[in-house]
Amino acid sequence: MTKSTKILVEPEITNEQKEEAELEIREKKKVVEYDTKEYPVEVLVKKYKEGLEEDTNELYIPDYQREMIWEETRQSKFIESLLLGLPIPYIFVADLRPKQEDNEEDLGRLEIVDGTQRIRTLDRFLNNDLKLCGLEKLKLLNDFKFSDLPLARQRRFNRVTIRMIVLSEKADEETRRDMFERINTGSVQLNEMEKRRGISPGPLVNLLEELGKDSKFIKLCPISAALVKKREPEEFVLRFFAYLENYQSFNRQVNAFLNEYLEKNNDSRINQNAMRTEFHNMLDFVEKYFPNGFSKSKGHVKTPRIRFEAISVGVALALREKPDLKPKSITWLDSPEFKEYTTSDASNSRPKVIRRIEYVRDQLLS
Repeated sequence: MTKSTKILVEPEITNEQKEEAELEIREKKKVVEYDTKEYPVEVLVKKYKEGLEEDTNELYIPDYQREMIWEETRQSKFIESLLLGLPIPYIFVADLRPKQEDNEEDLGRLEIVDGTQRIRTLDRFLNNDLKLCGLEKLKLLNDFKFSDLPLARQRRFNRVTIRMIVLSEKADEETRRDMFERINTGSVQLNEMEKRRGISPGPLVNLLEELGKDSKFIKLCPISAALVKKREPEEFVLRFFAYLENYQSFNRQVNAFLNEYLEKNNDSRINQNAMRTEFHNMLDFVEKYFPNGFSKSKGHVKTPRIRFEAISVGVALALREKPDLKPKSITWLDSPEFKEYTTSDASNSRPKVIRRIEYVRDQLLS
């Protein structure tokens, strides 16, 4: 006796579903007008360099773009690709036409949507700030600066052209941000804080950047130079405020938790002065009573996120209850309990998030 075999038949897409899908495409599709240009390297760098200090340069890097993050080996390989005549990705820019209500002078500027690392690399190379390194094809050029090249090669390099797609002024800010996010899902992946800054500029993001550069914060919370470039200090400050206000409702998705807090508070309604004051009060307390700041011991060049969250939020909660707090002891920092609560295994569990934050609060208040 043989067993019958069931054959699962997938439901067919109906014509009505196809029509609805097509309608959705038409409704959501953004009509983006663009033009394709081609400029020599020398001209591109000139458009970026002239007026840079006065913030009037034609090729403009917006605030939401990342800092220079390519290491010199990657910069060198980009220059090597140009010298070898290899294809280079398009640079995307958008025509920056001021809004009428802003009453700003129209300077005909072009906002770089994607390509800042390439433009900065070209600028560094032509200005002899970049010494080529790590080249595997043109090995003899390692340790060369632009001025070390023969004059004929310098001129030929300056004449190398790079293509640029120019979005018209009809491409609104939402379109530019959307393109920025989509383009940067490839090659060098943006971290979450860089994406937030790129997609959601606003008052809270500006405050995070300001507090992330605070000298006392930098001293108490050591972060490597590489992570500073990736906006790790701003990530720490965001975590402080998000957990301080909502740690009891935390779920397992840290990024979703942080993004939700940012989305709700990234507008002019936030009380920046109050937030700034609470952050500074927390830092003052840590500086006074915690010999190693947020670090495990002196000399550390990296601060674990979980440890920072527990100490900073726990201190702030304790100060909310008792502003003139003077702790009797902080020997609990070396206790097995605190070490257990602030290990990597404790990161994404809601009970553990609550436990480690309230442990610090309760130890300070006891």
